[in-house]
Amino acid sequence: MSTSSTSALRFSTDNAELDIDAIHAFLRDEAHWSTGIPRDVVERAIAGSLCFGAYLDERLVGFARLVTDRATFAYLCDVFVLRAFRGNGYGRALIDHVFAHDAVRGLRRVMLVTSDAHGLYRPVGFVAPAHPERWMELHRPNVYAQPEAR
Repeated sequence: MSTSSTSALRFSTDNAELDIDAIHAFLRDEAHWSTGIPRDVVERAIAGSLCFGAYLDERLVGFARLVTDRATFAYLCDVFVLRAFRGNGYGRALIDHVFAHDAVRGLRRVMLVTSDAHGLYRPVGFVAPAHPERWMELHRPNVYAQPEAR
């Protein structure tokens, strides 16, 4: 099922509407950044974040998660459109909706990491960090394989 019009999309930030099974399956099996992620980790991540679902006829077709203090900062992550629905502008519509949301418009800084979707984020103002030498990260790529880390 696919449509060429983004006007058919409905967006919601109500976590109760989210299809956790579909989100978990995508993040666990298809997303290179979260391969093998346990369901309980996805559930906790959603509970602690501002989440955006994109729906066609009540079916979740896209998702974005914002980890934020809702005052100054946010980290955008877990953004996806299900494979069967790509190529219809739904990713662009989802990102536009996220950045039009009241809780996001007043934030001083929003960060994200992407390996292949720069073109999706540039139109809303994303650029490479001006001073990457100031940024640090603690990256644990195999953390989901360690039961004690959950």
